[in-house]
Amino acid sequence: MEKEQVNQESHSHEACADGHARKSHHSDKTKSNLISRLNRIEGQVRGVKGLIEKDTYCDDVLNQISSIQSALNGVGKLLLEHHMKSCVVERIQEGDHDVLDELITTMNKLMK
Repeated sequence: MEKEQVNQESHSHEACADGHARKSHHSDKTKSNLISRLNRIEGQVRGVKGLIEKDTYCDDVLNQISSIQSALNGVGKLLLEHHMKSCVVERIQEGDHDVLDELITTMNKLMK
């Protein structure tokens, strides 16, 4: 369903690179979706902290950490998809092929 949401959203096609200060231009729907996900993740992290403070069984804490990592990966996937469909495409169309090396470096970091 996430993919359908991303595909249905209208992405702004403003330049992602503005001189030296690069910015993303997310639609309000995309930004709201990402912020909601990050707020949930933030709550999960606070929950794990509480579990550790309460001496909760390690395996239970580790399972919660796994859920947090999965949720962060979901945020990363959405951002990566948007980045590739907008910023990367625009920069290639402008003749900036260095964006591909930047993208590969970023993907390698995400896949660690």
